[in-house]
Amino acid sequence: MIRWPLALSLALAALPGVAQVYTYIDAQGNRVFTDQPRPGNAKKVQLPPGNRMPTPPGTTTAPTAETRPEPLFHYEMLRLLIPEPDATIRSTAGELIVSVTSEPGLKKGHRYRLLLDGQPPGAPGPSPVFALSNIDRGTHHLAVEILDEQDRIVERTANQPFHMQRMSLAQKRRIKPCTTTDYGQRPECPLAEKPEEEKSSILPFF
Repeated sequence: MIRWPLALSLALAALPGVAQVYTYIDAQGNRVFTDQPRPGNAKKVQLPPGNRMPTPPGTTTAPTAETRPEPLFHYEMLRLLIPEPDATIRSTAGELIVSVTSEPGLKKGHRYRLLLDGQPPGAPGPSPVFALSNIDRGTHHLAVEILDEQDRIVERTANQPFHMQRMSLAQKRRIKPCTTTDYGQRPECPLAEKPEEEKSSILPFF
């Protein structure tokens, strides 16, 4: 026979959301627990205070991306000196010298980084002069950045267009034909293409 405190516990477990519990003895002498009041010998059961605790607020926060502080130093001026905006460069090898300047001068630990069509053609450094070669013919864009010791961008110029015209050796020969002394001296006048000198048919006189 189940003792009634145990039966009460089972009843409470079966009725987790009930605000009030009643008990009575049925016709077979069994104790019954219910959430409905019953006329007659039904009695209220005094429920002990609940032992559930509120869920503590979340203590973890979503991870945030690590952000670097903005650089504190700024330059009054940064610009490209050479080439000039929209300049046309003529070079057989696609060579170009780029020069930049800033005001004030480059701070210790800072570096210039050149961008050709949005990509650095070389490592950043303190020199304001960059030598580029083998640039494809057509329109390109240059920009320059100043980086601090932590590789943060301190300043950046707008994109500046220029146009590369690469002349072929044949074009250069048409503009300035090769002379006898040019062969082996000018790239467009290779020594292997030097014409043979005509031999004289007149015998030397003794």
